[in-house]
Amino acid sequence: MPIAEDPEPRPSEGREPDGSNPSGAGGKDPFADLVLDEEFIKGATVKEQSGRTRMLSARWKHTPPVDPGGRRSVNDGPPPARRRFGRRPKVRPVDPWGNVRQAKRRGGLEWRTPLFAVLAVAVLLAALNIDGLRNWLHDGDSSAAHVPVPTVAPETARPTTAAPTVPADQPTVAHPWAGSPVEGWPNGADVFVLPEAKATGVFSADQVADQLQLVKDYLIAGNLDPKVVAGGRPDAALALLQPEERDMATTALDHPSKETNPTSWFSRFDPRDAVPVGEVIKVQGWMTFEGDGDRGVLVHTDFSYVYPLRPGPEAAKRAMTPVPSAGAPQPAAPQGGTAKPAGLLTPVDAPSGDTWTARTIVRRVDTFRFYDPARYRVAPKKIAYAKNQTDPANSACGVYDGFFHPEFAQFDELRAEDPGPRSTGPAEDPYDRSKDIPQTEGCGTVSRT
Repeated sequence: MPIAEDPEPRPSEGREPDGSNPSGAGGKDPFADLVLDEEFIKGATVKEQSGRTRMLSARWKHTPPVDPGGRRSVNDGPPPARRRFGRRPKVRPVDPWGNVRQAKRRGGLEWRTPLFAVLAVAVLLAALNIDGLRNWLHDGDSSAAHVPVPTVAPETARPTTAAPTVPADQPTVAHPWAGSPVEGWPNGADVFVLPEAKATGVFSADQVADQLQLVKDYLIAGNLDPKVVAGGRPDAALALLQPEERDMATTALDHPSKETNPTSWFSRFDPRDAVPVGEVIKVQGWMTFEGDGDRGVLVHTDFSYVYPLRPGPEAAKRAMTPVPSAGAPQPAAPQGGTAKPAGLLTPVDAPSGDTWTARTIVRRVDTFRFYDPARYRVAPKKIAYAKNQTDPANSACGVYDGFFHPEFAQFDELRAEDPGPRSTGPAEDPYDRSKDIPQTEGCGTVSRT
């Protein structure tokens, strides 16, 4: 960089303040009128180098600077590409800062266009079927908000309080126990924990154990057999009864009436208006035994059975008209073994777009007697009733056709036109097992199902 020099040689002698030359050499000092203001500094064409510039210039005369290779300037251009296997290096464009520009992908939006179209159609369909969307969200996400009910062990005696209250919720096919405390109850036959058998009266401990097992088999066959629950004939349960008891039950099945209703013995649903949901039936209860003097042994049972059900193919039609009572033609009993699930025995379709279900609770308080065969003329290893009480909850009133008929919430408006009997009286809690079965006439009401 050039260094500014004086335009003229300066006099060797001193000068006067007014610019005159006291030496007599003549002439005026060229810098006398020079004013170093901002305009003069900005208009200078030659500037003096900074101290650091002069220092680096002197150093680089002996030791030139070395490029470390880390940074690159915009004037350097792209870094040299490496060749692989003799191929010509690919030249990529760079931006003004020296960075390699990313190549634009062709067709980058082609895959997004159909996705946006599908999402738009889905939103439109959801808007047109908001009720179906609400049911789908309820079935799919209710597990996230679902609070599990604690598991409850089988009872060994009558409880002192009712089952706890849980938040009310509409049960569905996916969640048939929603809004009910029975989710933690035992499943089906798991509830039948037999008491320890002891010698009682004329019977030995082994004989008492066999009698308790017979009662268990009978309760399973009459209340948990999928074929029977789906409307079939309870042949296995009938085979375990004493001949007189079997004849009475058979007459009730063939000719149901208010006095001889087979639902007093067996749990059955008409497949035309109620279809079991799944294969799980929740049960809670207990079983005990005692001696009966010289007559034999008494076995006491108190069990509540909770059946989840969905509407059958004629549920809506039956909700508009009274269900036929005794003497009306009955549906043919489904065929098949007792091990088959109810869905295979009675293949019917659920109402389109409707997943709501209902529950029917049946409490049975029974006492079975085993007579001393040495004193009484009885069939060996057969069961006789000493006492029988049945209390169904959520079943149509005044109907004695041999089936339970649950009421579904989605048909409440249709049922309003039904002139049949209505539930009356104070509401009873079907999950309160601490009380005796109420001995009232007519149709009662329930506080929850």
